Amino acid sequence: MIELVEVTRHYEMGETLVRALDGVSLRIGSGEYVSVVGPSGSGKSTLMNLIGCLDVPTSGDYLLAGENVAGLSRDRLAEVRNRRIGFVFQSFNLLPRVSALENVELPLVYSGLPRRKRREAALEMLDRVALGDRAHHVPNELSGGQRQRVAIARALAGSPSVLLADEPTGALDTKTGVEIMALFRELNESGVTLVVVTHDPDVARQADRVVQVRDGKVLQDVPAKEWVA
Repeated sequence: MIELVEVTRHYEMGETLVRALDGVSLRIGSGEYVSVVGPSGSGKSTLMNLIGCLDVPTSGDYLLAGENVAGLSRDRLAEVRNRRIGFVFQSFNLLPRVSALENVELPLVYSGLPRRKRREAALEMLDRVALGDRAHHVPNELSGGQRQRVAIARALAGSPSVLLADEPTGALDTKTGVEIMALFRELNESGVTLVVVTHDPDVARQADRVVQVRDGKVLQDVPAKEWVA
């Protein structure tokens, strides 16, 4: 599903060359559940941006479902991103003045799906995350955990190949975070390819495999039960 081959991502900051990623090779198969961990400045956010087609490598290849997306234009990257990637963020990124249902519908508007089918798909996704009874509530009428569930439903609405979650429990209390991670496990067991970017060792160990990044390189790539933080 995901294959990076000797990928680099370098940035120029004045006269300094920052090697955010420095020769990263990584494979994530369809249906896998992988955590990417590392401290601030390790390169994990850059890696997330590349996997999510929000950025392109300086060099190397990135194959997503067999398509090399490394050299695509921004418009083509946006097409691939909208078709294949679902995003879940720490801050939820919901529109505050529209309902949960309308938030979930939003990515389907851009896909050109007719209104009735959009609504049916959005309701199905809200049911999937156990929020069908909150479809007409706006975000400030929902708890943090419920808002994150809406964000997950929105990410799944377009039937993406990969669900990419960036610090998905960072804004939640411990109990709610546990519930969200349990939902991720359910989604993965239903066939969703899941990549969770986190700095939290407890969250990382919920995955089947942990990829640890440091100084722009993959330091470890091991089964979660073997990972030592």
